[in-house]
Amino acid sequence: MAKQIQAIRGMNDCLPEQTPAWQQAETVLRQLMASYGYSEVRMPVMENTGLFRRAIGEVTDVVEKEMYSFDDRNGDSMTLRPEGTAGCVRAGIQHGLLYNQERRMWYMGPMFRYERPQKGRYRQFHQFGVEVFGLQGPDIDAELIMLTARLWKQLGVSEHLVLQLNSLGQPEERAEYRQALVTYLEQYYEQLDADSQRRLHTNPLRVLDSKNPQVQALLQDAPILSDYFGEATQAHFANLTALLTAAGIAFEINPRLVRGLDYYNLTVFEWVTESLGAQGTVCGGGRYDGLVEQLGGQATPAVGFAMGMERLVLLLETLEKVNTQPALADVYIAMMGESTQVAGFALAEQLRDHIPSLSVMSHCGGGNFKKQLKRADKSGASMALILGEDEVARGEVTIKYLRGQGEQQTLTVNDIIEQLKGDLSGL
Repeated sequence: MAKQIQAIRGMNDCLPEQTPAWQQAETVLRQLMASYGYSEVRMPVMENTGLFRRAIGEVTDVVEKEMYSFDDRNGDSMTLRPEGTAGCVRAGIQHGLLYNQERRMWYMGPMFRYERPQKGRYRQFHQFGVEVFGLQGPDIDAELIMLTARLWKQLGVSEHLVLQLNSLGQPEERAEYRQALVTYLEQYYEQLDADSQRRLHTNPLRVLDSKNPQVQALLQDAPILSDYFGEATQAHFANLTALLTAAGIAFEINPRLVRGLDYYNLTVFEWVTESLGAQGTVCGGGRYDGLVEQLGGQATPAVGFAMGMERLVLLLETLEKVNTQPALADVYIAMMGESTQVAGFALAEQLRDHIPSLSVMSHCGGGNFKKQLKRADKSGASMALILGEDEVARGEVTIKYLRGQGEQQTLTVNDIIEQLKGDLSGL
């Protein structure tokens, strides 16, 4: 026997029993984005490596450790996208969508990062993201947070998520703070873990996000970023929090929240939960007003967020918020006798023609009457339409109800179509 080929580690199949939860989340997301007036954009899963190096930052974990990069046949370095914002900005610049325009866009699809696979974190994962361009006030920041709050409400998970909020200020303010932070941490260099020591002179703000308790203890007396904010930054954050408070959205200000990518400025936020253990961040985002210009476009204000779909689905499953798996069919057609198959398939197509919303499954593979009814019941169908040789000769079909108390009856095809039209709302 030939050796079985397994899926690549960290790249998982989504089986038929699992897809209803995904479809539930995806349907709610699509409807929500339409209700806010956002448009879908679809980008390639592979880009030039330089795009992510310039956008995300050379000294981030994503670029240093996690990207799937390789040289193509022309010797050009390509990367499977590790996140969606950079590609969305690239597409906007390339197609002239951004300059002096307002754009509100969303996307959904696979991303790739080389990480140690664990529950809720995979090497191929799926991300839903929203990007808004051309608006610089805190009002659009607030709208995106309100949008996510509405999503949690519609999915029934609001009480299990907490909004954490912070401001990273403007680049010049952050540069001044960065120097103060480095000066402070250099006093405790030997007490820092290896990751924090490495980041100290490359990306010191990421030290604030360390999960090491000893490092967090050292940070208790570290300089505070907000102490370096000017009036404009303070006003932006104050107006944002006022809008959220007026909308009834509770939040926690987390001065250690910095996010993992270099392009953020001003607003950053995360929705976190205690229901998933270590994988507590469900959604995160913020402003990145300098990224469009950094990637070759005209200066354009921008803000967005992203969430991992695997983690969102895991949250729904953990909290038992997944809807009951729908039936595979409304109607199952059973065919008894060698001469009935042609009539059975013709009946199925007639039903689909006249009632497009009806789900019809035709029995295939033969078998006796008992076997076919067993398959019909397993499909979840409300009724079986039975075609025997006698029914075909008379141009009739027998209806057997599989759910409820309806009595078995025999009708013409036209009568069945009319009856199903009337009964459809109850199927």
